[in-house]
Amino acid sequence: MAAGEQQHVTAQISSSSSSTNSSGRPVTPFWKEKYERDARRYWDIFYKRHEDKFFKDRHYLDKEWGKYFEAQDEGNLVVLEVGCGAGNTIFPLLSTYPDIFVHACDFSSRAVDLVKKHKDFRPDRVNAFACDITSEKLTENVEPSSVDIVTMIFMLSAVAPDKMPLVLQNIRDTLKDGGRVLFRDYAFGDLAQERLMSKGQQISENFYVRGDGTRAYYFSNEYLVDLFSKCGFTLEEICVHNKKVENRSLDLVMNRNWIQATFTLNPAGHVSPNDQHDHHTCEGKGDKLAVDTSQKKTDSEEIDLSVDFSNMFVTSHYLDEVQIIRITAKGHDFKIKVVAREYQHTCKLTGLMLWESAQFMCSLLAENPSIVAGKRVLEMGCGSAGICSMVAASFAQFVVATDGDEKSLDLLRQNTSSNLDAEFLDRVLIRKLFWGNEDDMKAVRDLSASSGAGFDCIIGTDVTYNPDATLPLFKTARELISGEGNGDSESALILCYIQRCVDEDSILSAAKAQGFRLADKWINGVHESNGIISSWFRGNDVCSAFRNVTFSILYFNV
Repeated sequence: MAAGEQQHVTAQISSSSSSTNSSGRPVTPFWKEKYERDARRYWDIFYKRHEDKFFKDRHYLDKEWGKYFEAQDEGNLVVLEVGCGAGNTIFPLLSTYPDIFVHACDFSSRAVDLVKKHKDFRPDRVNAFACDITSEKLTENVEPSSVDIVTMIFMLSAVAPDKMPLVLQNIRDTLKDGGRVLFRDYAFGDLAQERLMSKGQQISENFYVRGDGTRAYYFSNEYLVDLFSKCGFTLEEICVHNKKVENRSLDLVMNRNWIQATFTLNPAGHVSPNDQHDHHTCEGKGDKLAVDTSQKKTDSEEIDLSVDFSNMFVTSHYLDEVQIIRITAKGHDFKIKVVAREYQHTCKLTGLMLWESAQFMCSLLAENPSIVAGKRVLEMGCGSAGICSMVAASFAQFVVATDGDEKSLDLLRQNTSSNLDAEFLDRVLIRKLFWGNEDDMKAVRDLSASSGAGFDCIIGTDVTYNPDATLPLFKTARELISGEGNGDSESALILCYIQRCVDEDSILSAAKAQGFRLADKWINGVHESNGIISSWFRGNDVCSAFRNVTFSILYFNV
């Protein structure tokens, strides 16, 4: 891609991003860490769901790189496929070149199992193994300096940019001097990049998370060449392909870009990118590829971008993937529908999950009914489980369970109706409350107008994980809390949480700015004195039941 063309694409992406609302912001540090920590699990679930039906067999490899597979003078060619997936690269290669031996590895053990179950798998021709090549040595399964060709087909993009050099150094240890890396992956400016950015799924520059939790980096020529050269590879050729893909059945025209390159292991070590400009390069041409889903494409029309847009951006199926969790607290036994843990990464709606702090607070309320007894109770950000609201309904005057997401509220209604007797179900009102929204706040405030001005007790569990939402949280709580209290007790805002992206000082600062006074705190399981919160743990074993998780509780008065 020429520099001027890339600048134009950059401007287009920037324009697209600036025209979006807050959903165009990068993912929060909490989610960024989670995507990295659970990356292997996301790919395992991907292959559990799609098996070998997602990617097409890559028969174009012979056309694009056949000269490298035919150029071996003596002995059998040894190939290493990094990120083998279900075998869509290696089995077409084995069919075309029967004398090669292939080492095939993947991050996902489930993908490796699919390779081993393939009808053409033969252990004397394929060595398939699971490996996280950002942290595990390839040479534990492959002889050092024994590989002629490494194929990396839509693989490196799934790795965090700061770990890409580790991948290349790991690969280098397996290659013979003069061995080649055949590379194809996503290119900067692809339609998928624009869509991911506009949906607020950016992790870092040119690095995004899809709707299913897997990640993708979009490469520029300069970045890719610099990355490989610093790891001792010399560029042979590089090309960015640009195609307009027309899907007639959906009446869509999509600009698709991918980058293809060949690198040779440089036995002398480092080569500066400035020394590589004379190598063969090409620029993508404005091809137009018609894709009619009702007709079979010819080989010449084949386009492989290893992506299915319907799976990449829309995950409407997750509500079908629910599980029943049994929650027991003193005198209470709930069966709660939530999104199954193995599918939780496929949705951005945190309210569809059951968080640990909600379970902890549920047990505290069950052991200490006086916290809510006879009071007007509001739960903020209760999500779909609503277990704190359901416990409170047994003792409170009435409870308003709120969340900002309609899908979470739909599931909440199912959970409350299936778990509460009619007497207590009548005490629970379920309402939408998007923090800071004046209409939502007025509608919730009006619910308490007949019995008092505001709520006596407001509860929030794991609602302080997003820095951008902290101030709206306290503004909304201040608007809805009663200034009069209930009988001899002052009105209280109680927050229970596991510290994630927002530190205690930031929470306290936002609370003070909205007129809240910290009456007591219990930080990471440690309390400063025999206060209100510590009294909740006397005579029960709530703490021991949750001994593997460290919680904090903040107790505010107005």
